[in-house]
Amino acid sequence: MASKSSGGRVHLPEFFADLVRCETRLYNALNDRLRSRHGIVSSQFEFLRFLRDHPGSRVADLAAEFAIGIGATSKGIDRLEKQAWVIRRANPSDRRSSLLGLTDDGLRLVEAAEATFTEALAELTAGTLDGPSGLAAVQVLSALRSVLERDQVGLPTG
Repeated sequence: MASKSSGGRVHLPEFFADLVRCETRLYNALNDRLRSRHGIVSSQFEFLRFLRDHPGSRVADLAAEFAIGIGATSKGIDRLEKQAWVIRRANPSDRRSSLLGLTDDGLRLVEAAEATFTEALAELTAGTLDGPSGLAAVQVLSALRSVLERDQVGLPTG
């Protein structure tokens, strides 16, 4: 279903439905590909990629980035730590938190998974993001995300 516009206006409920259904289908397809090739799911890949790109992050940093609760984030990190892909180190400036980093195995995993992720995403979006309309869609979603994050919209309440 395409978001229809009426008189130059976007029909917001249909836009929302399209956005959510696209995200869900892409996420599920990527989840399946990552699970079959690397034994991880999309959320684990995203945590590993974030930690690769932001070494020394805290659980709170991941929770803020992904707009999820601290408890869920901590449990996700616990699972990655049990697999020996992530390590926790004492935070010298705040003894109540830990600094997170990837192990060598975690780094190898995220590098391999990123290649799979990128390949699968390219396949799934082939032909739909090409040209000026695709670039415009990417820019609109990026701008919307920036506004939502700036205004702290959709953060967990607990």
